[in-house]
Formats: sequence, C-alpha cells, structure tokens
Amino acid sequence: MRRGSLAGFVLAAVASTSTAALTPVPTPAASPAPTPVVSEADLQELRERALVFPVPQISPGTVHDTYDDRRAGHGHEALDIPAPRGAPVVAVDTGVVTKLFPSVPGGLTIYLVDESRRYAYYYAHLDAYAADLAEGQRVARGQVIGYVGSTGNAAPDAPHLHFAIFKLEPEPRWWHGTALDPHPLLVPSR
Repeated sequence: MRRGSLAGFVLAAVASTSTAALTPVPTPAASPAPTPVVSEADLQELRERALVFPVPQISPGTVHDTYDDRRAGHGHEALDIPAPRGAPVVAVDTGVVTKLFPSVPGGLTIYLVDESRRYAYYYAHLDAYAADLAEGQRVARGQVIGYVGSTGNAAPDAPHLHFAIFKLEPEPRWWHGTALDPHPLLVPSR
C-alpha cells in the first residue's frame, strides 16, 4: 500500500488555511504527523459501506483503474472517471463538506470527510458545485455535490472526475493522509 499524501494536488497556500472542525496545519517547526497505515480491516470497512459510484450515469465496469499511473513525475493515486461535461457528481458516502476551493492542478475541488472522520473523499476538475453547497455542510450518500468538468490542469476536451480516497491521520487534516485505490472499492469485480 502506498504511503503519502495528496500534496501533489494541494497547493501550500491552500493548506495554510484550516477548517475549524479539523486540526490546523502545523507550523514548519512542528514534527510531521505519522502517515496512517491502511490495513485490510480499513479496506473491508470501506467495502462494507458500499460506497456509491461518484458519477452515476457512468457504468463503473467501464472505468479503467488509473491509481498507479504516473502524472508529471508523481503517482496519480486517484481514479479518473471520463464523463460528459456537466454530468452530476454525487457524495460516495455520508459526510461533511470540509473544503471547497479552486486550485491550479485540481481546478474546482471538494474534500468530503466521512462521519467517522477517518476517511476523506476528494473530487477534482469539477465544472461547478451543486447549488448552495457550502463548507461545513452535511451531505447524504448519493446527494449531488457537483458536476463533471475539466478545470485545473485537465485537458479542456477531456472532461472527467478525478476522485481519490485517503485515510486521515488520528487528528484529521483534510489535505493529508494515506491514499487508497478507489477502483476496487467502487467497481464490482467481474
């Protein structure tokens, strides 16, 4: 299991802002928090949650696993789901919208933290957020939270959802954790 963070997709300037419900970013002098280890029990828990596929109009079995692909010298650590621009994107699990922001690589993004505050779901390259979506808002599994696009560093002619799951540290920071491959957690085995 790869251990790291989504730092390649999060700008340092954005990480310097914090959400009141979660631990603020430590100062550079602070020692780094340990990277959470993902166990088979974690994977089993997520399988049992039966996470909703984030782009309902796309058949999960048609989506290629892009988790181990390379992107600009770093691991992708996410699932790219090609879809028509404007296709609805839904919450894969019930949770709280922890951060909404535009970034250079991810474009319009959403961080959704599950109710246990152990896992985060990251949505990027969105064309738009759902009407009235706000930080701190609780959303239900299957609720529309945004729309597929190609913002950020995505090719304008290739709209898709960049979707990631990661296990948070014991004191959650919405931008840091251990990446998990979403494909086997979202796509039924054939």
